[in-house]
Amino acid sequence: MAIDLNKTDVVIVGLGAVGGVGALPLARAGLDVIGLEAGSWLTPRDFAPDELRNNFRGWPQAAQKANTEIPTHRPNASAPYSPRFPIHPMMNGVGGTSLHYWAQSWRLNPWDFRVVSETTRRYGAARIPKGSTVEDWPFGLEELESYYDKVEHEVGVSGQAGNIGGTVDPRGNVFEGPRRRGYPMPPLRGTEFTDRMATAARKLGWQPFPGPAAVNSQTYDDRPACQYHGYCNRGGCHVSAKNSTAVSTIPKAMETKRLQVVTQAIATSVAVDERSGRVTGVNYVKGGVEYFQPADVVLLASYTYENVRLLLLSKSRAFPNGLANNAGQVGRHYMTHHTGNPVTALFPFELNNWYGLPAQGAAVDNWADDNFDHSGLDFIGGGNLWVYSDRRPIGAASMSTYGKAPTWGAGWKSFIKQNADRFNVAYLQKTTLPYEDNYLDLDPVAKDPMGFPVIRITADHKDNEKRLGAFIQDKMAQWFMEAGAIAVEKGPTGTMGPSTHAYGGTRMGDNRATNVVDQWGFAHEVPNLGILGASVMGTSGAHNPTLTAQALAWRTAEHLTGNWKAIAGG
Repeated sequence: MAIDLNKTDVVIVGLGAVGGVGALPLARAGLDVIGLEAGSWLTPRDFAPDELRNNFRGWPQAAQKANTEIPTHRPNASAPYSPRFPIHPMMNGVGGTSLHYWAQSWRLNPWDFRVVSETTRRYGAARIPKGSTVEDWPFGLEELESYYDKVEHEVGVSGQAGNIGGTVDPRGNVFEGPRRRGYPMPPLRGTEFTDRMATAARKLGWQPFPGPAAVNSQTYDDRPACQYHGYCNRGGCHVSAKNSTAVSTIPKAMETKRLQVVTQAIATSVAVDERSGRVTGVNYVKGGVEYFQPADVVLLASYTYENVRLLLLSKSRAFPNGLANNAGQVGRHYMTHHTGNPVTALFPFELNNWYGLPAQGAAVDNWADDNFDHSGLDFIGGGNLWVYSDRRPIGAASMSTYGKAPTWGAGWKSFIKQNADRFNVAYLQKTTLPYEDNYLDLDPVAKDPMGFPVIRITADHKDNEKRLGAFIQDKMAQWFMEAGAIAVEKGPTGTMGPSTHAYGGTRMGDNRATNVVDQWGFAHEVPNLGILGASVMGTSGAHNPTLTAQALAWRTAEHLTGNWKAIAGG
């Protein structure tokens, strides 16, 4: 029998990158908020620069609920399952994956909000790939811009603006939509290698720029600047220069005395009033004891896979197929960022990439989104080209030999010794579209330690994404060769398994027949249930989802505070 707790105004499930942002405007508005987090508080002492621990053994090992519920995957409904990941790409902890992520903090470009209408206008409706369920967002960049701005300044983002109020600055991204002001901090410093790559891009007639990062380039909010020590990839920051929500928005929310954080709380279902169909609170387990946290409003912020899983597990007479799923849309329109088709390059000189961080680099958006003419091409969308400074011993030893040496033995060792700091791997984020046969559901066999089914991913990249991937590979290879590379290698597309860039499953839109939540992030079928995160996004764009998901979370929270009686009162 669950222990009933005192009622609160809002309960948030998950205090990571989005829940940790959404809590701040709620608390500042005077609402009492309880944040349920499956992980625990971590401190700088937990953030050792240790590649083996961080990148291969699932840091932090304590209370990693995520590693007990790794989604299964199959490319399609008739295909065998793919090998299951050894560790989950996400993590639990106050601050969530914003503790160990790369901290790239991109805005979406204007086209990403209007894929259907802009593609139709420019090329005709027939260019939308067959089988795609893509829809325009219910609003454009101009609506989300103020929320991007708020998050950039509350969290702390460094970067170089490319368009302030319509005035384009070539030092930044000339393709970005207009913003009201610049970033609160200048961009992270470049390196000799990223400067070389930027110069090569200009020779090609492209417009390179430093990428935005939720990492301090200077002292910000009493937190020091980045030390560029080289272990940021899947590692926490021991000086708190990486601006996770654990060191930015969550402490600010706690200062109001309105946010209570409950750690190691594993949410198991969302409760519903059978008569009204409204949610009444969240059931969770902590220390082997079951609790029920009643609330006027429930916000799910537990990442795409867990948002969908909680909804599908929360069955009732009112929602026999899962909460907010009477229209059968929970789990639909799923996609992950197309980051396959990698390109690596070998140079005849040292790159000095042992120091730095993945968010420190040079970007090119000339081939992103619809920034170039697709008239003679057989795909829509594009990719962001990104080169950065990041290298560690185990990763370096795993480098390709580019056909110039054997893959084992003395010859291999000699090659690695000479070339371990002479190669670079580009990070290529490309447009991904949702399709009818890409979806999430509950696995009929695989379960977590509590006996609940884990999420099953049924998804793969389609022809549009494969053609786009090959095109972007060619552009990246051209860039590397212009910068002096002596060899390049192109990798395969890969498939659509578990990812840190997972979208859809609870898509946002005005049409309740094809979307789970409305334009404000509240469920069409359950008016006091809000959903935060990339699971509400209908397109991926060619850039990381975190900042967009955080801006949407702030917008949902602000809408709730401005419409409290209508949403919470029934």
